Amino acid sequence: MDRSTHHRSAYPAPCAGLDSPHAYRERYQFVPLSQISPDFQHAVIAAEDARFYSHHGFDWHAMEIAAEGDAEGGRIRGGSTLTQQLVKNLFFGTGRSFLRKGAEFTLVPVAELVLGKRRILELYLNVVEWGPGIYGAEAASRTYYRIPARSIGRQQAAELAAILPAPLKRRPERMNKYSALILERMRQMGW
Repeated sequence: MDRSTHHRSAYPAPCAGLDSPHAYRERYQFVPLSQISPDFQHAVIAAEDARFYSHHGFDWHAMEIAAEGDAEGGRIRGGSTLTQQLVKNLFFGTGRSFLRKGAEFTLVPVAELVLGKRRILELYLNVVEWGPGIYGAEAASRTYYRIPARSIGRQQAAELAAILPAPLKRRPERMNKYSALILERMRQMGW
């Protein structure tokens, strides 16, 4: 299915039936970055890739911290950048393999060079999964808060960003501690 043209306009009530095993229905609508609130953009960057604007596709420091966490038996957070996640989502899906990582390693610098940061962020926010069948910032905003992505405020943005590491298991209303941490990161980053 081509997600760039797929649109279903009917969004359920906030969080209605998301825990039901029969609730899966794909929701998606591509929106330009200008139609996603700056708070929403900043919250995702603060949560997923704090050095997004200062690296060239790979955050070697974050990868080192993630590897140390893996070696110690308790991963705190992943080391993938938004660009790496975008490449994975667009070309490889959710499977893990050394072959995929190798291909990803070659495509990430190309994506950074060809697309640039603004387009990478726009694409990422439009293809990332926010819950069962919920793809993109617009669908997430309308599904969880019944408002468009351009109207999402700081708290809502932080709650949505907090579900990204495990969107099939987490819900925004349960993310109080992590969303508070994201809000603090946003403040530290000048947002």
